[in-house]
Amino acid sequence: MGTLIHFPARPPQPKPKKSWYRRLNFWLKAGQALALAVAVCFTLGATDAGKRYTDLNHRLMCTCSCAEILGECNHVGCPNSTEELDLLRSGVDAGDSDQKIFDSFVAKYGATVLAAPPASGFNLVAWIAPFAVFAAALLGTILLVRHWSTGKSEFAAQPGDPEMDALRDRIRRETGEEGGY
Repeated sequence: MGTLIHFPARPPQPKPKKSWYRRLNFWLKAGQALALAVAVCFTLGATDAGKRYTDLNHRLMCTCSCAEILGECNHVGCPNSTEELDLLRSGVDAGDSDQKIFDSFVAKYGATVLAAPPASGFNLVAWIAPFAVFAAALLGTILLVRHWSTGKSEFAAQPGDPEMDALRDRIRRETGEEGGY
């Protein structure tokens, strides 16, 4: 019989301190949260006034009857665009809300100063009407094509129809054509 070999027991390994890992994990998470908070503050809290000004002047129309967007009115010596742009700049610099600026423009120049009608009240028709007209035209086209395709089978000439054969013979005699086109 063989001898049984005994290996010495492994000495117990020291367990890593959990408190050290917890502290490291806490500081890593805190750093990530701080970085996220700073990023949110820079993107939401501080808006660029120049970008806002450009965005707003592209949502208004010039009132000089050139049919251009206010920020892109390129007609030489425009009597209205500089006054309107100055009014817009003063509203943005004063920190007025977009709605307050639009309301002041509508009060001074009328609703035609807005590049797009507001999606409320009767102006909602301007947003819905194009889609409704498209849907009605599509439905009408589908119904017309279905009517044409079902009506065609009723009037199509059946092969060997004596009335159609007589009509073809008459056409050939009157036109002097024998053998088709």
